[in-house]
Formats: sequence, structure tokens, C-alpha cells
Amino acid sequence: MITSCSQEKKEPEPSIRLITLDPGHFHAALIQKSMYSEIDSNVFVFAPAGEELEEHLKRIELYNMHPDNPTRWNEIVYQGAGYFETLLENSPGNLVILAGNNLKKPGYIKGCIDEGMHVLADKPMAINSHSFELLKESFDAADRNKVLLYDIMTERSEITTLLQRELSMDTLLFGKLVNGTPENPAVTKESVHHFFKYVSGSPLKRPAWFFDVRQQGEGIADVTTHLIDLIHWECFPDTPIHYLKDIQMITARHWPTALTPAQFREVTGKEAYPDFLKRDVKDSLLNVYANGEIYYKVKGVTAKVSVVWNYQAPEGTGDTHYSIMRGTKANLVIRQGKEQQYKPALYVEPLPDADETQFISSLERAVNNVKLRYPGLELKKVPTGWEVLIPESYKVGHEAHFAEVTQRFLQYIKAGKLPDWEVPNMLAKYYIIARAVEMANRQPAK
Repeated sequence: MITSCSQEKKEPEPSIRLITLDPGHFHAALIQKSMYSEIDSNVFVFAPAGEELEEHLKRIELYNMHPDNPTRWNEIVYQGAGYFETLLENSPGNLVILAGNNLKKPGYIKGCIDEGMHVLADKPMAINSHSFELLKESFDAADRNKVLLYDIMTERSEITTLLQRELSMDTLLFGKLVNGTPENPAVTKESVHHFFKYVSGSPLKRPAWFFDVRQQGEGIADVTTHLIDLIHWECFPDTPIHYLKDIQMITARHWPTALTPAQFREVTGKEAYPDFLKRDVKDSLLNVYANGEIYYKVKGVTAKVSVVWNYQAPEGTGDTHYSIMRGTKANLVIRQGKEQQYKPALYVEPLPDADETQFISSLERAVNNVKLRYPGLELKKVPTGWEVLIPESYKVGHEAHFAEVTQRFLQYIKAGKLPDWEVPNMLAKYYIIARAVEMANRQPAK
């Protein structure tokens, strides 16, 4: 044993020992793009041998070698057959990170929770009715074992969404959220994503199973997780939503994105479609049910979510997001199109019958209040109303949001509990997804 004569006060030992389980999605690595004082630098990885593990370890090494604020992770890897059983029998950590194959994920969650480990899981945690039932069991087990289960909702950290939520709570400006109808929902969230993209400066290589909706989940069981989460988080702040009494499904539909063999090869590196995808191939095109929309009511408020996946964004563009919250006095709108240079921008738009002088007074007062938390906000007149100009310092980007979610979860672990509304709202979110998949598959594709 080495002893020291130093009288300097020692820093407390990190209380969290991280485990990464079967990291098939790049989100697993993004958790480790930053260091955390609460987390030990030794990270234990349990995974099958293969490309997905290799890609994950390459990303961690890139973060360790980054010229600005390099990380210091030491990956201790167990790979090969029986990796999950080995983890459960010899757990070297207390917080499991899950981002990968969504068909396997519910079983991974349940096994880790049953062994008394916290779980921070990438979305979605359930992609159909069967996995939703298993998720309910996992939350019950987490409560019994005094551990926490949480999904990675990065979009709550996006600045235009944060400000949309803040301004919607100002009744003098926004009024109250209308109830809406299916023809004109009270709140709408739509997003467009792309299979081929760049992550941390490099082309993203996706596993072949990502294009199998039986493993990845349909589009309305994946990205819509974020959209539904934001609807509930913004429209009913810090309020429990119970899926048995507060949710009413209206309709859901889905349709495919067709990929050519060349596109599939470019994004996966695979020369041919694997056997599990051949049932989805027609005239050499791979049909992926990545697109869909859902209409539902939450506490009487009609909501619409929509997701579209294209192969690749045109040069100079990227993923896009559209969101509107309709109030009795004003609408709060996020746009991310060509006019916004494909960067999200927030607009406050008065209703046609609004008194302009009174509206401007309410808007300036509301923004000044929000500036106490977000200094530097300004207003700009536009044809439809006013744009909230946001300093660049708040636009940290999607990848940085993973550290923010992780920090929140670490605080919850320290406190020994999640906020009271989080678990019922996660269950409501995945109930909607499970029911939407059932409804879409009962209807003819369009």
C-alpha cells in the first residue's frame, strides 16, 4: 500500500461506476463525450464482439484524444457469448447505459433493474404493446429495489423548446392552451430526420438492424418519443399524466421510406440486405416504415405528432423541427426551414383580433421576465408577429444535450428519487406509442 504525507484534502471518490451494455447506437458514446465528477473514469462494457462494439470504442477514443477538453475514460471490455449473463452475475457498476437494439432493450432493462442497478436508457424503451407491459414491470421492480429508470430526453434541453415552454406559462401573453380538434390540434410537433448524417464530424455508420422495424421500432415508436414527451412537458409542466384516464387515442398511420441497395450499402457498409430484411424488399428497394403520424388527446387537449425519415438532407440543410402551441391570446411557433437557415427559431404570433399595443406590452414584459434566467434575449418584428432572438451561447447543439440529461439523472440518483410526475409521464408516453403502432398496422398503408 502506498501512503502519502500530504495534508491536502482529498476529493470524494466518485459514487457512480458506469456500465455500457451492448452499445449498438451512437447515443451510448455521446453520454461519454463529457466527464462527470460523480462518475468513475473506469467504464465497464459488456457486448457481443463485432462492428458495433468496435465503432463504440472508436468514438470513446476520439473523445479521449480530442484537442479541446479531452475525456479520460478507461474502457474495460467483456465481449463475446454470455455478455449479458456475465454482467448480471458479476456487476462491477451501479449505473447501466443502454442505447442499441430496441427489441433487446426491454429485457436488458428488466434484468438490470432486477439486479439493483440504475438504468439510463436511450429512447425508445418500448416499441410495441409487449415491450410496454415489460416496461411497466420494470418500473415496479425499480420502485421495489430503490433504483431509478429514466430515458434520455435530450430535446428538453433545446433552447427554443425551453423558451416555448416558459412563454406558454405566461397567461397574460399566451392566454390558455386551447383544446383544439383533430382538424386544428392545440399542439403539433413534426420532425424530419435523415438516415445518412454526420456525428462528431464523421459519417454515421448505422447497423443493418436499424432498418428493421421489428428491432428498431417504427418511426412512430422512435422519434415520436421525443415529440410526445415535449407535448406533455410543455403543456402540463410538472404534472402527472396517467395513461389510463388522461389519454384518448384518435388515429395513427404509417408509410415507408424506400432505400436503394446503394444507399443501404453507403450507410451500413453492407454489400447486401441481410435475411431479416428481405421480407421488406420489393423491386430491390428496402421499405422501412420510418414515417408516421399520431393524433390523440391528453387531458382533453388534442395533439398531433408526425415524423418523416428521408435518406439524406440536401446540401446545406439538415434535420428539421416544427412545433406550434396554440393559445387563446397568441401562438408560440418553432420553425426550422430554409428561411431559418435550418436552425430552430421561435416566434410569438398574436391572434388576428389581438390589440397590438396591449400585445406588445405583454410580450416585452414576458420576455423581460424570461431574461432573468436567459440573459441576452431580444425581439425582432416579422410579418407574422415577433421572433425571439436567442444568443448563440445557448445553442450548444444536440450532442451537448446528452451531458445535460446525464447530469440531471445523477442529481436524481443523489436525491434517491425522480420527480413525482416523471414515471407516470414515461408510462403515458410509451402507452401512446404502443397503441399507435397497433392502430397504424390495422390500417392500410398510404
